[in-house]
Amino acid sequence: MGLYEHILGGMYGQALGDAWAMPAMLSPQATWDLHGGWIDTLRSAPDSHPVHHGLPAGRITDDTEQAFALAQAILEDGKVTPEGAARAVVAWYDRIDGDHSPYVGPSTRRAVLALKSGGDLYETGSRGDTNGASMRVAPVGLIHPGDVEGAVEDAWRSCIPTHNTDIAISGAAAVAGAIAEALRPGASLDEIVGAGQRAADLGRQHGCPWMGASVSRRIDLAVEIARSKLPERARLQEIYDVIGCTLAISESVPAAFGVLVMADGSPQRTAMYAAGLSGDADTVAAMACAIAGAWKGVEAFDRDVLAKLRQANPEYDFEATAKGLLALAEKNLAR
Repeated sequence: MGLYEHILGGMYGQALGDAWAMPAMLSPQATWDLHGGWIDTLRSAPDSHPVHHGLPAGRITDDTEQAFALAQAILEDGKVTPEGAARAVVAWYDRIDGDHSPYVGPSTRRAVLALKSGGDLYETGSRGDTNGASMRVAPVGLIHPGDVEGAVEDAWRSCIPTHNTDIAISGAAAVAGAIAEALRPGASLDEIVGAGQRAADLGRQHGCPWMGASVSRRIDLAVEIARSKLPERARLQEIYDVIGCTLAISESVPAAFGVLVMADGSPQRTAMYAAGLSGDADTVAAMACAIAGAWKGVEAFDRDVLAKLRQANPEYDFEATAKGLLALAEKNLAR
């Protein structure tokens, strides 16, 4: 496989994780009871789901919608800019009627309303501390193959309009940095995790100071749990209980690395574990599977699953987007 297949795998991974974990409930036991075991394929959201009720099997949520919006802005501008990120998130918000949408995150909603009121985009994200920027950051990592530092700098730029705090930037940088390393030929899973931790520490040097536990150190803890000798469900419960799986950046990003390691980087198994983890499962799965997909490449995906993703999301052109990102990635490699 070439670089294109790995970039395409990253975009499909983002969507796969998002859609696969979309039907998960708030706790591992609730998900297990409702679905009668593992969510082992793409399923529609149950009517009792507090946010995603009504979504059909394979449908993506705000995580991937925003990732595609950011990718489009990057392709239009030829690079990552705060202005492009702001334009992308506002356009997405308007398209989904964000004022009445149940799944716009609190930091994103606050920032978008401020932007639409004429606020300075370098100020509107100064209190954004949740995982909205990290869930959409995959395209940033995909244009920086092997360049963790470049991915961190652009992750920071993409965070500025909505999540310009050091803790949120740390989480977004961890995901982007891991994806950048995953695109390096011959990279191992341990090297990908290490790159994510290094990127998290670099990202923490940017943005407005904010409270929050170290993302990189909590990745260590999540990986330790993932590699323990506990049964699978017990490990997921331990991640849920000890790491957490809420919108908090120092919970969801480390949890994503935990399920990635549990699955040994398999995109579909990563998605299944993230769904079993529950909580903010679609976001955890989107981040983790974007890394897994970039590492393993599109050939690691079941073709029927890819077809279902395309069928459920016809307005998104995965291949064209990946080709555009490839062109930017090749320019960055040439530099």
